[in-house]
Amino acid sequence: MKKAWLLSACAAASLAGVVDANEPPVGQQVIRAGTQEAAFGPSDRFTGSVRVEPLFVADADIPVSAAYVTFEPGARSAWHTHPAGQRLVVVSGSGLTQEWGKPVQQIHPGDVVICPPGVKHWHGAGPTAPMTHLAVGRVPDGKSVQWMEKVETDPQDASVEPPADQPLSDREQAIPLIAAAMATSDMPGLESALSRGLDAGLSVSESREILVQLYAYVGFPHSLNALGTLMNVVEERRRGGIQDAAGREPGRAVPAGEALLAAGKANQTRIAGAPVEGPVMDFAPVINQFLQTHLFGDIFERDNLDWKSRELATVGALAAMPGVEAQLRSHMRASLRVGLSAGQLQHLVALLAESGDQAAARRASDALAQALAPPATP
Repeated sequence: MKKAWLLSACAAASLAGVVDANEPPVGQQVIRAGTQEAAFGPSDRFTGSVRVEPLFVADADIPVSAAYVTFEPGARSAWHTHPAGQRLVVVSGSGLTQEWGKPVQQIHPGDVVICPPGVKHWHGAGPTAPMTHLAVGRVPDGKSVQWMEKVETDPQDASVEPPADQPLSDREQAIPLIAAAMATSDMPGLESALSRGLDAGLSVSESREILVQLYAYVGFPHSLNALGTLMNVVEERRRGGIQDAAGREPGRAVPAGEALLAAGKANQTRIAGAPVEGPVMDFAPVINQFLQTHLFGDIFERDNLDWKSRELATVGALAAMPGVEAQLRSHMRASLRVGLSAGQLQHLVALLAESGDQAAARRASDALAQALAPPATP
């Protein structure tokens, strides 16, 4: 199975062929999650690390195949076409796609990319966060993709970033409100923000991940209480006839040992803009080890929530807590590094004010102003 995937896999979920139509029909089958072997995209067809997780193959009745495809930050496919077209549904992260001769476009969770037959294009992750999409395509005559040359476009080109005045999406607007309510143990506010997020397209998995991550910033008791609230909200909505999207759990294995430390240190450096060091880290080196291996390793390596969403959550929580202004300023700068614009962060400030927490909005506004200020001259 793995060899077949490597021969035909692309971000388009190409599969090895079509099931023999002469085989006798079988009853319903359930393919359990995680039981099919994943494969990595070959270097002649991809730039960077790309993981393809098969879901189902084409057969004579339904000549369509599907897979989850995860691109690590900066990874992308080569130029290619699909003889029968393709559909992509972005599941998590922030991605890029481009049709030949047209500008690069950003794609976000919930976006659907419809690629007609024969259209030359590429797709992949943005420069700072992984991106996973569900890829679905027909497999006529056992082939679903025609590979071409590598992409010369640099995904870190600033031209692919969203314009500064682009507001946060409805989904993104809910994230800092969830975080702020969790950080202050405002349970009615948390219930409202969670429902708002679910209504706007946050999956249960993404909502849960926000609350899990924030234990590193606001503590286990707040996280556990908030998870209980989410559980109750989802159940109450289910009883009311609302079936919220479950979402997906992390799709790639988190490294262990020295590999985990290396991954966490790289993530921390990318988010902070430079290696993290200073008197506190010298005084207690173990705290930075914990940050690198656990927060930026174990947590930030989980790919069911993109880094923009993680920073929106962190900023929302820190803004709600007095006394952590230095960390709030740091994460405002980090938010800009992972692709949030100044306009989007100003929108976050407005959301906090509209929620009634004027103190949190003021702290967030001050932190953003300092993050945007030019460096002081010596």
